[in-house]
Amino acid sequence: MGFARACSVALVGVEGVVVEVQADLEPGVAAFTLVGLPDKSLVESRDRVRAAVVNSGAEWPQKKLTVGLSPASVPKGGSGFDLAVACAVLGAAERIDPSAISDVVMIGELGLDGWVRPVRGVLPAVLAAAEAGYRKVVVPKQTAGEAALVPGVSVLGVRSLRQLIAVLSDEPVPDEREGDEEGRPSTMLAGLMVPGAGIGSGLARVSAQGEGRPPDLADVAGQETPRLALAVAAAGGHHLLLSGPPGAGKTMLAERLSAILPTLSRQESLEVTAVHSVAGILPPGEPLITRAPYCAPHHSATMQSLVGGGNGLPRPGAVSLAHRGVLFLDEAPEFSVRALDALRQPLESGHVVVARSAGVVRLPARFLMVLAANPCPCGRHTLTGAGCECPPSSVRRYQARLSGPMLDRVDLRVVVAPVTREDLMGLRGRGESTAVVAARVREARARAAERLAGTGWTTNSEVPGHELRTRLLAAPGALMEAERDMERGLLTARGLDRVLRVAWTVADLRGADRPEASDIAVALELRTGIARGALARGGTS
Repeated sequence: MGFARACSVALVGVEGVVVEVQADLEPGVAAFTLVGLPDKSLVESRDRVRAAVVNSGAEWPQKKLTVGLSPASVPKGGSGFDLAVACAVLGAAERIDPSAISDVVMIGELGLDGWVRPVRGVLPAVLAAAEAGYRKVVVPKQTAGEAALVPGVSVLGVRSLRQLIAVLSDEPVPDEREGDEEGRPSTMLAGLMVPGAGIGSGLARVSAQGEGRPPDLADVAGQETPRLALAVAAAGGHHLLLSGPPGAGKTMLAERLSAILPTLSRQESLEVTAVHSVAGILPPGEPLITRAPYCAPHHSATMQSLVGGGNGLPRPGAVSLAHRGVLFLDEAPEFSVRALDALRQPLESGHVVVARSAGVVRLPARFLMVLAANPCPCGRHTLTGAGCECPPSSVRRYQARLSGPMLDRVDLRVVVAPVTREDLMGLRGRGESTAVVAARVREARARAAERLAGTGWTTNSEVPGHELRTRLLAAPGALMEAERDMERGLLTARGLDRVLRVAWTVADLRGADRPEASDIAVALELRTGIARGALARGGTS
């Protein structure tokens, strides 16, 4: 009789649970039983592990073999348990020392030839192992950089089961090299990417030759007010609605927003990388994402693809892929009403809770939302002499697809007017570049972070309204115009709080200690869309 244990990690969303893989050998007819709520891909590991062990030069035990995955009540899936199962079996057969693997977490898929193949979700799995107190991790060589991002964990990257057996047995380690032809993409990386999952992730790398140059804000012709709204949105984390006719530049503006957002902090980078690793869209060669992601799903996207879903345990949706970045909904009224209303909860809480029969998953979803909308189905409703033939009832129905509760959560609502000939030809000069605006945004965020130090909030959009009305006060008399708008029904109570948050961001952008009446006026104009002359007088300057 032989017994050994190793450890692996079961992922539930982007959170991990350490699983003890136990192998027990007993006299009897040779059989391999796997228990502990495995899914289909994990059940098939019996054949993969047997072939990998034999092809690695080790002897497969001809006894009754039972492999248990504990805790048995947690659903387990995927091929990342193969390595732990193989080592537990070899430990029970005394091919390797059972004590050498009892406190080691192993993550990786095994090919029939014994090669260790990478799997998705290595970073959140190693994070879960570290939180559980484990300090030794074995992962595929290709994902060793991702696992090494977790501090305090010793990471061993292996290419094959033969190498791991040699390391655990203190034998000479064979020099394994991939057999792919030179210049041919490695098939080992296939398990890291899910075909069709990168829905506008916006993480394309920039080459040294300039190909793939990120879009620059200076490319946008004119549009002073929308450009200001973009800077305010980035500095304070405020949601933004861009409305206007086709060709005015709404998409161009939205595509440039993520570039002016500050670089992600270490904790934010780990959060974003974990989500993208689980989703299978982590760029090869970039174990840590340091830039704000950009996700732009098509308007035909379902509610499940936006908030998360799928068969079995839910997978991250667009709101989670845009975590700490930008979620751009182009042609927003064309999205289904159910899909748009499903965004209301994550907009407030910063996370989404998806319940399915297989379990409940909590996914991070703190994103900056940008909506782009035409004024009517044909897009020419606001243009003089453009020949809009949409009946008034059709225009009302189209605009009503963005519900009042949804729009009440959008801090900035800006009309993007058609570009004039002077702006398009550059007769009035070019606008500020991305680098200039990004520097101003960083300064504003630093000012807000210093003011909010010790509160748990980092941006103005996160500050509760009660704090804005009792502790973080505007200048005396600055709220008179906003109070009049509330009395006339132009602002709700939530809307007044959001005006105060935007006003603080406007004040941060111009380097002021607190909002003045002019900052409140700018915030009201950006919130209601009603011209008050504040933007014409200079905005944040």
